[in-house]
Amino acid sequence: MRMRLSKKNLLFVPLILFFSLSIPFTYFLELPHKEVLLTLEVFGLVITLFVSELVRVDVVGLLLMVLLPLIGLVAPEKAISGLSSNAVVSIIAVMIIGAGLDKTGVMNKLAGFIVKIAGKSETRIMTLISGTVAVVSSFMQNIGATALFLPAVLRIARNLNIPVSRLLMPMGFMAILGGTLTLVGSSPLILLNDLLQIYNLEPFGLFSVTPLGALLVAGGLLYFIFIGRYFLPKVKTKKNEGKLIPPELEKTYDKICNLYELKAPENFKTKTIEEMETRKKYSVTIVAVHHVKRKTKNFAPHIEEVVEPGDDIAVVGCPEQVRKMVDDLGFILKPELDEFAEDLSPTNAGVVEGIIPPRSELIGKTLREVRFRKRYEVNPLALVHDGKVMYAGISSVKLKAGDAILLFGKWDKFIELKNLNVLTFSTELKGEILRPEKAKWALFWFGVALSLIVFFDVKLSIALLTGAVGMILTKVLHVDEAYNAVDWMTIFLLAGLLPLGIAFQETGTAELIAKKLVASMGDIPELLFYTFVAALTSFFTLVVSNVGATVLLVPLAVDMARDIGADARLAGLTVAVSASNTFVLPTHQVNALIMRPGGYKVIDYVRVGGLMTILFIVLLTFGLYLFYL
Repeated sequence: MRMRLSKKNLLFVPLILFFSLSIPFTYFLELPHKEVLLTLEVFGLVITLFVSELVRVDVVGLLLMVLLPLIGLVAPEKAISGLSSNAVVSIIAVMIIGAGLDKTGVMNKLAGFIVKIAGKSETRIMTLISGTVAVVSSFMQNIGATALFLPAVLRIARNLNIPVSRLLMPMGFMAILGGTLTLVGSSPLILLNDLLQIYNLEPFGLFSVTPLGALLVAGGLLYFIFIGRYFLPKVKTKKNEGKLIPPELEKTYDKICNLYELKAPENFKTKTIEEMETRKKYSVTIVAVHHVKRKTKNFAPHIEEVVEPGDDIAVVGCPEQVRKMVDDLGFILKPELDEFAEDLSPTNAGVVEGIIPPRSELIGKTLREVRFRKRYEVNPLALVHDGKVMYAGISSVKLKAGDAILLFGKWDKFIELKNLNVLTFSTELKGEILRPEKAKWALFWFGVALSLIVFFDVKLSIALLTGAVGMILTKVLHVDEAYNAVDWMTIFLLAGLLPLGIAFQETGTAELIAKKLVASMGDIPELLFYTFVAALTSFFTLVVSNVGATVLLVPLAVDMARDIGADARLAGLTVAVSASNTFVLPTHQVNALIMRPGGYKVIDYVRVGGLMTILFIVLLTFGLYLFYL
């Protein structure tokens, strides 16, 4: 287990040593409430490891699966039960479903739709994504909604050069809040009526909680728009991030700067690409043409391609040369990519350098002779031949082994070209081959999984596995792709945390803490009582699963409400809603899911989630007073 020591986490070494020594010391002594003390010591060790980040969070999960049964806090079969739990299996399945939707381009289209509405404003994109996820989370598990939108958010962040850390945490938090919009939005609310039935209390309806949930969702969105975004981690943009050409090629190909979109005005004189001589006169290459009248796009246009009035073209070149071309030929230069924004985004297209290897079929031939563009559907931008960089006339040069061709095109076309062994690529291929023809199957199996959850009494994990397996059987994803879609770091983190929750319940640690706190309350006003219950539940969801906290605290809250003359049903509802107040640590499934792709540290959750936790309790108390009292 490799530890990364720094001045910051060296401060936590004494605490780790203390808990590491106190656990075996307590284990071998006969002490009153020995199991409770052991549980608290293990919890202290886990929190210290999380905050110090001396080891990876998934290693902490594995440590719990080993430590808890060794010191007798949980049975061995329960220590590893997390790997087969409903929550963990559901996460695995929904990651595969999300990958299937992404692989077929469905999430790509969703990302394009969001960007089209929100533009390039980070705040608008964050608000739209987070609000959409909150609504989706109201009728499916919040972990499912988060995992489903995760690929789209990563894609949007890459396309617009926005640090993904600025988007994922708001999305995750809003997915958690969205679970409070309906009685089927989260596991605690699903359990609520069953727990109230024990006391013969009237059950809540599907939308009974909606006013309160809507207030929490609105408050969460406003928090991130006006306050929370200032506390989100700021990831520095790399120097070359967002540029068209890879940094290692900039000096060689100094006339290749960026991608631009031009519009042919209505008075434009129809011309072929050959007639415009853009390469010869301006060192500018036309790499895509959108024929407005025919509603077609060509992403590797030949010299005979005709550009008509109203058409859009994408060109690669440097600003001065592009502006000269615009002035001479009468095009309109758009401020940014518009018609080609999604098709030629960095996620879908880019520049690579191909080297002609020995025995390549290109040797001794010209690009024109092999009809390179039409055959491989990529655009040659420049050629390095006999040590000289050429931008014009490259189609008529007889190629030889060792020549380098700079190409622009879609990533999936480059991958196909690589498999043909025509070129050896010296730069990274960032894309993957999508399967848009399988989009209907992906949506079908997603619909099947969702229908089983919403309309049929099918366990969540089984319903989602049905969709995941269906995608594999219909070849939306290959089996290896399905395995690769799962973030196993997240899986082992959650699988290790679940037995810790079991230990808190089975040893009586959670109940003991709850009773001590409840006994200390005394006589307090009804509204203040609900605030106390909300705060208590919020604490317990950090150390116990939200389901465990609900099962434990609803009976206690109901009994206490009856003792002080408060509404017992409302006390139960307060517990079930407050079980979603889990923002301070990455112990919640959603927080754990976004931690790695967002590059978050535990301190980020403490900083952003601390204020959210306080806001949640304040809004919950106000909502109870406004809608239910």
